[in-house]
Amino acid sequence: MAVIVANWKMNKVLSEAIEFTKALKSMSIKNGRKVIIAPPFVYLNQIVNELKGTEISVSAQNMFYEDKGAYTGEISPLQLIDIGVEYVIIGHSERRNIFKEDDELISKKLKSAISHNLTPIFCIGEKIEERRSGKTFEIIKKQLTDGLKLINADEIYKIIFAYEPVWAIGTGVNATPEQAGEVHQWIKAYLEKKYLNLTGESVKILYGGSVTAENAKSLMSIDGVDGLLVGGASLKIDSFEKIINF
Repeated sequence: MAVIVANWKMNKVLSEAIEFTKALKSMSIKNGRKVIIAPPFVYLNQIVNELKGTEISVSAQNMFYEDKGAYTGEISPLQLIDIGVEYVIIGHSERRNIFKEDDELISKKLKSAISHNLTPIFCIGEKIEERRSGKTFEIIKKQLTDGLKLINADEIYKIIFAYEPVWAIGTGVNATPEQAGEVHQWIKAYLEKKYLNLTGESVKILYGGSVTAENAKSLMSIDGVDGLLVGGASLKIDSFEKIINF
């Protein structure tokens, strides 16, 4: 099952979000595709209601780890569950780099999501200077080790992983098939070794970073790539349809 996630980020007003969702509902989607869309927080309720009765799921783009409290501007897992959200993106590079979220905070969010039966889409990836200096796997290992420190072995299956090389996000530059495949296979091997009851085929690892309608098929042909985390190309229904039905 290929997992295709549309991360709209801070885009679309309500009328545009509803128009897109109606078009998505009417689309013929190939078998073997799991489609998830992640609208801005303010439209989650409307989009969930619009998609009721379909196989398309809704994700939040982020969340806080506490259930409630004096956390101005934050959204809790209970609030997401209450309106029917099933997934949540955690650790996206923009949260890490722009909003300075660290691995300790991300680990608490992961644990909280799983504890509330939300499926986290856990993002990891290196910056361009880290790749150039040969630190890709060092960075990936640290993000995995620190991010998963509160997670039990039997909970690893409840996480969707997403490798998003930061240098390929919104730049138009993709990791080559060799680069993406190498990292995806390394992640699966790492998880299998660390969590003894886990086989590499039991977890989903998505690729994110300048995914387009033109490169979706080639990216999905890479060994170890189980789906796509799509940014800009998920904002237009025509391009997103081509990505879903690669």
